[in-house]
Amino acid sequence: MIDEITRAVLSREEVARYLQGGHGESGRAARERIEAYLDELKTTQRYSIYRALKHPLYPILRKVERIGERFEPVKAATRGGRVVYASNHRSHTDYLVEPLVLDDNGIRPPIIAAGINLFGGPLGLIHRHVTGAIPIRRNTKDPVYLITLKAYVAEQLRSHDFFFYPEGGRSYSGELKIPKTGLMHAALQSDHPGLVVVPTAVSYDLVLEDHVLARQGVKRSQRPFSHELAEMVRYAVGYRSRAFVTFGTPIDVTGVDPNSRRAVLDLTHAVMQTIGRLYKVLPTTVVAAAMRPSITRRELEQRADTLIDTLETCGANMGVRSGEEAVDTALEPLEARGILVVNRGRVRVRNRNVLRYYARSLEHLLKSPSRTH
Repeated sequence: MIDEITRAVLSREEVARYLQGGHGESGRAARERIEAYLDELKTTQRYSIYRALKHPLYPILRKVERIGERFEPVKAATRGGRVVYASNHRSHTDYLVEPLVLDDNGIRPPIIAAGINLFGGPLGLIHRHVTGAIPIRRNTKDPVYLITLKAYVAEQLRSHDFFFYPEGGRSYSGELKIPKTGLMHAALQSDHPGLVVVPTAVSYDLVLEDHVLARQGVKRSQRPFSHELAEMVRYAVGYRSRAFVTFGTPIDVTGVDPNSRRAVLDLTHAVMQTIGRLYKVLPTTVVAAAMRPSITRRELEQRADTLIDTLETCGANMGVRSGEEAVDTALEPLEARGILVVNRGRVRVRNRNVLRYYARSLEHLLKSPSRTH
């Protein structure tokens, strides 16, 4: 016996063509692989216990103040049809912070695309049976898997909203990454009437894994989440941060041809550019971008003022209005985090890699200001 969603996936045109064989394996072998992948992808969201969930990351999440911005249009969009959220990706805490901001404001939580490394042990059971997370094999080129994944997401959109990260994974450098189109294509394939895409940006005063990400610079291999969790717990000592989740104007995708690679690519890049404009500019990132190896506090305030003026001209989503405010707010947490050191009126860099990680989060705004208009 097969369940309803499996039957629906198998009946989709793009899947049915593969089941006819002729792609280097028999139709029967292709079906067995597709059904195995569907078993792996299968997820359930239990909204009634979502809020009360005792997640392994909750002790850390209690240290993050969640702040939602511009969610009224999202409420209207959820009343009118199905919603796809596309967000930048900063931290492992994104997976919970962003859906919880929706829930804080009475908006139904979506199912969410998450790396398959998050699905081991008790954490995997919670993702699969409560939060409704879909395990994604990133960077695979297996055409059977990709066809199955896209068909599964398209079918899930018939009954759930969907949240995903076009960058494909966290930014290890701090800057916005070039987006991938696979899951956007999957959402468009659903052909759901009234479907809209909501660009979403998440920004933190301090990213929990900042030292770990900055040390690597680029992702070299997929590590077990248990190892990453141990590092997160280590850096959570004394950690406090705000998380700003900012929603953009819903984009009606009616008329976007899912069979046109150019149309899907253009939409994905347009969404990513909007995310960049929505990204909340916070004091820590301004100070990081304004810093020099050694600088007086007054000089730092002046450089931060100049940077803020530039960002405001670019139309950035500002969370700080003056250099004095930026320095007053950011120095203490950056010093406590071991990134800067303040001594006798001078500010010096203690961890250059982590400082650059925060500074790079503004590069998309400073490189091409004209793109923000």
